[in-house]
Amino acid sequence: MLFLKNLVFVILVPGVAAVAVPVWLGGPDCGGWPLLRAVSVIPFVLGAAVAGKCVWDFAVTGRGTPAPIDPPKVLVVRGLYRFVRNPMYVGVLLVILGWALYFASLRIVIYGALLWLGFHLFVVLYEEPHLSRRFPGSYDEYRAETPRWLPRLPKHTP
Repeated sequence: MLFLKNLVFVILVPGVAAVAVPVWLGGPDCGGWPLLRAVSVIPFVLGAAVAGKCVWDFAVTGRGTPAPIDPPKVLVVRGLYRFVRNPMYVGVLLVILGWALYFASLRIVIYGALLWLGFHLFVVLYEEPHLSRRFPGSYDEYRAETPRWLPRLPKHTP
């Protein structure tokens, strides 16, 4: 059942934000340059792998989903979460960057920037306070040691 919940989440949330909307914005009239299309594979594949790994970690380590309506039972600080607090969002944004390069589309770049702003506001105004209340002490320690958006090597190995 947990697998099915995660699959539904991936299709509905990152699937729409990182695939359906950028493809719609790119549209059939937007042609990309062959070199940009080739380079677009890098952020696209990397972002999809990052997002997929995050869903896996939420299911296996956290015993839940990335969806706020069915959150993990355990604070996930392993895997990519050792390097950055929001790797799922970073992965989605990398996929969008891939689409922006593929379509050579400023509209998709603007969409990605606006989506990042939405992610940032959601994280700062809802997720972080919620996680701080849900996992008192452990989340605050994690937050103090792990950057929000730009990955870095962890100070220590948990």
